[in-house]
Amino acid sequence: MKPYAELTREELLNLKAELDRKYDDIKAKGLSLDMSRGKPATDQLDISMDMMDVLHGNADLSCETGVDCRNYGVIDGIPEAKRLLGEISEVEPEDIIIFGNSSLNVMFDSIARSMTHGVMGNTPWCKLDKVKFLCPVPGYDRHFKITEFFGIEMINVPMTPTGPDMDMVEELVSSDDAIKGIWCVPKYSNPQGITYSKETCERFARLKPAAPDFRIYWDNAYSVHHLYGYHQDFLLEILAECRKAGNPDIVYKFTSTSKISFPGSGIAAVAASKANLDDFRKYMRIQTIGHDKLNQLRHVRFFKNLDGIHEHMLKHADLIRPKFEMVEELLSKELGGLGIGEWTKPYGGYFISFDSMDGCAKRIVELAKEAGVIMTEAGATFPYGKDPRDRNIRIAPTFPTLAELEEAAKVFVVCVQKASVEKLLS
Repeated sequence: MKPYAELTREELLNLKAELDRKYDDIKAKGLSLDMSRGKPATDQLDISMDMMDVLHGNADLSCETGVDCRNYGVIDGIPEAKRLLGEISEVEPEDIIIFGNSSLNVMFDSIARSMTHGVMGNTPWCKLDKVKFLCPVPGYDRHFKITEFFGIEMINVPMTPTGPDMDMVEELVSSDDAIKGIWCVPKYSNPQGITYSKETCERFARLKPAAPDFRIYWDNAYSVHHLYGYHQDFLLEILAECRKAGNPDIVYKFTSTSKISFPGSGIAAVAASKANLDDFRKYMRIQTIGHDKLNQLRHVRFFKNLDGIHEHMLKHADLIRPKFEMVEELLSKELGGLGIGEWTKPYGGYFISFDSMDGCAKRIVELAKEAGVIMTEAGATFPYGKDPRDRNIRIAPTFPTLAELEEAAKVFVVCVQKASVEKLLS
């Protein structure tokens, strides 16, 4: 078929009638499918179940330094957990602190601490007239919710194929001391699956912020989450680059095992400079006597080392790769060449980013919901839930079964076609 924009009005009306019939047939099926969040499927969770057996009633529950993991203490995390998460984060054990089950929780706490007590002796943000954050878009909705919760003004920074628009980042950060941070998902970004280029990482490390308490929130959530064994994106290690650039304190690097082992029951960590980690420890000593060392021990004894992590992640890839490929093939077959949508083809991570014609995303998601397919709300990938062009939709292929996903993707395609024809006719 020709691109929709080249169809006559009569051809568009005929196409609309055909799509309306297809859509009514879909609604009559009474579907109930969910593509709304990037959750692992049951078969992905199953491959970690042996972890539940590594700590049994008669097991030695001491870490390698002899500390009894059943008891209080070891605020930084047990040494073997620091070594394992350090390997995942590509840093030395002394450059990392192990936290609880969620890196998002640590990010929230970091913003909260900055608001009430400041960063490394600087003025608490709550005492400032204005606090701003840069937000690469489209981006991770939960990042934006954190800054919105604290009343921080968010500034959109467009994403490019190599990462955020660094000309814009450099100009804003260097000229405005109210800008205190930037959210980053630097590898297989949420939702586009973009990995920041070497130049982008080097430019981040060389930033000269007007604010002494500016920090890069480097959420490396998908550092080992490759879809393919033969093609894996490379990301420059940011802490080493910052040290090299004379900017050792500018970055917090977050990671977790949430989509490696069990989401909600994994372990999270922050890698940073000694000065930053000492700043973290000040509030941690008040907040906790230590995180869950038994869970740390469980993860270490199950995975053992980075090789164990990589072997495990290949199993994940084998389970979710067919889902990504099926969605990509269906989109290409049904929407390719029509001029009504573009989508990413990521080599890792958890999402496919879809851009519709301007002004169509909300309508597509609404149509899908009415047809029994729940998707991430249109606009969620932008601060305040407002996509200025109303076009970006995050597709999350992992959670449904392959059969359910195929059904949902077919519904999505019809909704895209129907909303696009409606837009052109209007």
